[in-house]
Amino acid sequence: MNQEIDALLEHPFMETVAYFSVAALALILFLAIFELVTSYRSWDEILKGNIAVALTIGGKIIAICNIFRFAENNHESIYISFLTASFGFLLLILAYFLFEFLTPYIKIDKEIQKDNRAVGFIALIISVSLSYVIGACIT
Repeated sequence: MNQEIDALLEHPFMETVAYFSVAALALILFLAIFELVTSYRSWDEILKGNIAVALTIGGKIIAICNIFRFAENNHESIYISFLTASFGFLLLILAYFLFEFLTPYIKIDKEIQKDNRAVGFIALIISVSLSYVIGACIT
């Protein structure tokens, strides 16, 4: 079975579809995991018009996709790319917890839930910035 899949992946069109599909499914999975670690429900807050949450989620989407970009560009197989990107995602989650831990005087989740756009913007910048560092490390 793996030989058949590998043969399909040798065609550039099929390889693109495969990488895109894996990245899109992983994006959904990783966003669901982020949803579990926050104290608010992101999509409910976005429906209410919470810009801070939208900024935070936007930063996470960019960061996750950026990590996948690095993983896909620098590994020979889709399997290794996915494993490498998953490791990068774990580092991104760790960064989220460090952000919360290193700012004890600000309750990040609470401020974002209250639509504090400054905190949401900083969360976006941290996610995107660290995705470049993580991407460089996993290549």
